[in-house]
Amino acid sequence: MTSALKLLALLIFVLPVLGHAAELGDWTVDVVTKRYFSSHTSYEFGNPDPPHQAPLSRLEFPMNGWFGGLAVSRKFDRFTVSGELLRNMSQRSDERFKDSDWTGETHPVNVKDVYSESGMLFEPSYMARLDADMRVNDWLRLPQGLDVRPVVGMRWQDLNLLAREGLQVYPADPGRAADPLHGDAIRFSQKYWQYFLGARMAYDLSKHVNVPGLTLTSQIDGAIVFGKNRDHHLLRRGIRMTYEDTRGNAWHAQVGLSAPLNKHLTAGVTFEYLRIETTGDHFWSDTVEKAEQVWANGVRVWSEQTNVMFTLHYLF
Repeated sequence: MTSALKLLALLIFVLPVLGHAAELGDWTVDVVTKRYFSSHTSYEFGNPDPPHQAPLSRLEFPMNGWFGGLAVSRKFDRFTVSGELLRNMSQRSDERFKDSDWTGETHPVNVKDVYSESGMLFEPSYMARLDADMRVNDWLRLPQGLDVRPVVGMRWQDLNLLAREGLQVYPADPGRAADPLHGDAIRFSQKYWQYFLGARMAYDLSKHVNVPGLTLTSQIDGAIVFGKNRDHHLLRRGIRMTYEDTRGNAWHAQVGLSAPLNKHLTAGVTFEYLRIETTGDHFWSDTVEKAEQVWANGVRVWSEQTNVMFTLHYLF
């Protein structure tokens, strides 16, 4: 959280002393809300011992809900620098947490030994972005009304989720009774650092439709990703922890429409998709088993995030 606040502080306090004197529209403050759907962040790992089945365990954390916050941007002669900080507004995901285990060595690979579903709560979670794009229209001699800009930046996510009040079943042993999981079951935290490079586009649609200032916007980028996650199984005896330290990549795309409401206000709606794939090391610690172990077999940490974003831009 401290890193995200520093990013916005940089924009608010440092940028005004750079570049030319600001004109109307050089500064923009956005009120941003995002509604996530069909979204999750998940991880799995394989068995470090024979028969080395993978996955051994998979945990899928839904993150459907509302995030909201502010974005700030400053336009210079050739560059625009912007930052954004969001926090969860929803307290509960509208889908359930899923925990699957394939611990048996003789069962078919498609038969789970243990499976549970639980409610999913958001604890304070944050998303931040800092980027810069560059105007190149005059260099590329693009058609009037079309603006394409290279963009470079960083996205950061700090997700904190709590699974509670679930039910555990045993698909490989259908005669065994289900077990209720009362109270808080799993506390999960995950951080992603995404360093991205891509392109932004804006196209003036007002020449084609009778809506003054209507603009089509889009962005596509790829990122190098570093991830860390922490899983505390609260219902286990003693302290049972797992950690993943991973690296991989991400692909991000968005497309939207915006239109001015008056001289200072512009409204926009955007569809956004982010796919993250990483792999690395899994660390397991159990105070009851008096065990600590690290392995890489079958380790995968990934996330799919889809949202509709609503923005209200204030230009000054």
